[in-house]
Amino acid sequence: MTQVLVLVIDEEDVTPEILTEWERLGVPGVTMIDSAGSQHEHINSRDDLPLIVSLRSVLESEEKRTRTFFSVIEDDALLNQAVAAVLNIIPDFNQGHRGILFAVPVAQVWGYTSVPASQNQD
Repeated sequence: MTQVLVLVIDEEDVTPEILTEWERLGVPGVTMIDSAGSQHEHINSRDDLPLIVSLRSVLESEEKRTRTFFSVIEDDALLNQAVAAVLNIIPDFNQGHRGILFAVPVAQVWGYTSVPASQNQD
């Protein structure tokens, strides 16, 4: 089944290792973008604040820099290998505050070929 694999990581220093391993495995067309997520600081939280927070407080919240990777993968075995590679590179990934990794089924794909462009030149 064709799926899109999405990985968002907080640790930018592992980016080269993940890309190298995915390339070695044959993960096709990895797209990487810089991203940001809101970082919620609960240390200074107060219980006397109103239920609805102001727009200003949302806009002034700190952002956490992250990296987002995604790739469309047709082969379930390759998908499982790509996931295993991430969990091997970041062994404490499931402990939280490392990022998120998920796959979503893809119904249709346009502009995608499983044959690398360099091999598709007849």
